[in-house]
Amino acid sequence: MSAKTLLMALAHYKYRSDDEILRALASCEDDVPTDTMTAARRVLHHAHLVDTIFAAHLQRRTHDFRGSWQLVPPSLDELSQSMRDIDTWYIAYITGVTDADLDERIDFTFTDGQKGRMSREEMLAHVITHGGYHRGEVGRLVPDIEATAMRDVFAGYLHAAEPERRQPSM
Repeated sequence: MSAKTLLMALAHYKYRSDDEILRALASCEDDVPTDTMTAARRVLHHAHLVDTIFAAHLQRRTHDFRGSWQLVPPSLDELSQSMRDIDTWYIAYITGVTDADLDERIDFTFTDGQKGRMSREEMLAHVITHGGYHRGEVGRLVPDIEATAMRDVFAGYLHAAEPERRQPSM
């Protein structure tokens, strides 16, 4: 499996996992204390801001973000749409990227003003792993979603996306 093939599978997995946790939160929003739901939205919004910031880095564009946290997150509906949009952007981006592009190192500035340099491949890996960390954090904040959210594991995604993997090889 090439790095691009793996990154594409991981981007689809991220999209599905983000979508499932957002739908799970929406299904129990009325049953979760407001401060807990706000904390969950705030954590997911942070992950989304990082996704957006790194999309700018990948395109060598500047952005206006001076931090990756906001005290008051958007509504769940707004956040859900924004997260689905950026996840879709990442899938399209990876579709068009070449192996040479993935190896290219890009200089950028973190929101705290510190300089950074990462390959596009490393940036994509960061976005994917960072999102997984924060979905897990939300799962701890709102244990009620455990019953409605899928198990956020890559192996589960692969077997759901390609059911033939469940068949014995011959």
